[in-house]
Amino acid sequence: MTYSTIYEAAGGGPAIRDLVERFYPKVQEHPLLAPLFPEDIRPVMEKQYQFLTQFFGGPSLYSDLHGHPMMRGRHLPFPITKERADAWLDCMRRALEETSLSPELQRIMLDRLSGPAYHFVNS
Repeated sequence: MTYSTIYEAAGGGPAIRDLVERFYPKVQEHPLLAPLFPEDIRPVMEKQYQFLTQFFGGPSLYSDLHGHPMMRGRHLPFPITKERADAWLDCMRRALEETSLSPELQRIMLDRLSGPAYHFVNS
């Protein structure tokens, strides 16, 4: 089967929602990442769902609701080190492994997220 976007190949909105739901408990448990996030993580999860939907080629949910992503600028208030980027990607890798997505698609998604993760490093 051929898909035109990662979003479609992953299974659309339900698959992205599932990934986000698996990802954030790992972030909340991580000693380097947890301090960067609010106790009420639900709004962050919703924005992440919107962003990943758009980032992987789905509807422009994030831009429609919040304007241009400008993700580096939005992350500047937070001290993001290479170690934190590595930790974020590891949490995402583990979340992806818990999904039913093929290993190949998991690698593609993680590779696609690696660029932005390291681009946000500011400390």
